[in-house]
Amino acid sequence: MASSADSVEAQDPYTLTADGIKEPPVGWKASLRYLGPGLILSASIVGSGELIATTALGAEAGFVILWMVIVSTLVKVAVQVELARWTIVTGNPALTGFNKVPPKVGRMSWVNILWIVLALSKFLQFGGIVGGVAVACSILLPLGGGPLSMTSMTIWTVFLVVLSIVLLYKNSYRLIERGAFALVVIFVFITIVIALGLPLTPFAYGPDDVLGGLTFMIPAGAVGAAVAMFGITGVGADEITYYTYWCVEKGYARWVGPNDGSEAWERRAKGWIRVMYKDAIISWIIYTFGTLAFFIMGASVLHPQGLNPQGNEMITTLSRMYTDTLGEWANIGFLIGAVAVLGSTMWAAIPSWSRMYSNILATMGVFDWHTEPAKRLKWIRFFTVAMPIIWGAAFLLLQVPVLMVQIGGVVTGIFLVAVVITVWYLRKTEVDPRLYGGKWFNTALLISSIAIGLLGIYTLLNVFGVSIG
Repeated sequence: MASSADSVEAQDPYTLTADGIKEPPVGWKASLRYLGPGLILSASIVGSGELIATTALGAEAGFVILWMVIVSTLVKVAVQVELARWTIVTGNPALTGFNKVPPKVGRMSWVNILWIVLALSKFLQFGGIVGGVAVACSILLPLGGGPLSMTSMTIWTVFLVVLSIVLLYKNSYRLIERGAFALVVIFVFITIVIALGLPLTPFAYGPDDVLGGLTFMIPAGAVGAAVAMFGITGVGADEITYYTYWCVEKGYARWVGPNDGSEAWERRAKGWIRVMYKDAIISWIIYTFGTLAFFIMGASVLHPQGLNPQGNEMITTLSRMYTDTLGEWANIGFLIGAVAVLGSTMWAAIPSWSRMYSNILATMGVFDWHTEPAKRLKWIRFFTVAMPIIWGAAFLLLQVPVLMVQIGGVVTGIFLVAVVITVWYLRKTEVDPRLYGGKWFNTALLISSIAIGLLGIYTLLNVFGVSIG
């Protein structure tokens, strides 16, 4: 009789066996039921970067860099897809791949060492996300004091932390995917309302504003804002990284099966990679429109008034622009949308980061990622509890969500360069050339890599006090 451990391993998506093989669907209609990792990605992306950071950039620069929203969300998708291709072929998640890139310091690759720096900075960014949700909830329903009183925000922060732990502790992929789908539907609806609602306010925008933002120009003094836009919007280094975990847990790698070099394996690999392409395209459409809506909000409402609110005032200012023109019902609708948008980021980020933290322990030799699934789940659940507590504490201590998000964005921009280096290394050493993308994709991957490299150089120069533009 098989042991329980054998049973777990037999169903483990990170274990590739001939028993797990499944033929890929053909065409969009047949593929729809196999999409899902991109929904989790979209739930994560349309959150802090959009409601807080992108709106702030729109307030700073106006419509003039609207085109950068589209470019910045599109150009990084090729790197995301290429890393996911390697994952589907090998069954390995990103941090396992990062650890293959030389040189190493002991057991750890320099890429994973840099990832640890990124992870530490993210305590601030995700503390800002928890704070954003707490602020929106506190404005909707103050508890024990005024909307922005320490008492009310503390109560809501503690409640959100506990709720997140309770809902996500099981760490079921199906639950996480369905929750992400529900939240994505809510915030897509909200962004449509935002886009349609602004022309009804005194801050209406017109075709000339939109066309003026599509001129592919960056005026003097706006270079910094444009670079920040590129770094924060769309998929960042962390989303590119944890997309690989959801591709595995959806089943793509397991359905391809172990690489036996056969034509059947090649056919399955190409088929499931095509499904992943569709998944990535759908997620790109979702988070691009979400990003555009929030950027337009900042550019059309805040920028003409010279407003660039900081701290907890960001959400109150944004909500008041609807209250002052459409009435209190619009304020409530906006705040519910803010909770959905920022809450979706928490929903996707907690299980994603718990997997990455567990994976980094595996690369350190704490346990074997592939052969000890029970230990893997134990560590994932540990971080599911620990991380929300740390994030909530970070917000309550600092209470500057915009700055907290932006600090995480800077480090993310630097780490993106390491991700690009990893993608090219793994592509050369571990991906069967038969599975490479076509001419157009390879061109896009090259352009994406160059753009991300330039972003990293610019970010480093700014860190060391060298200003450009």
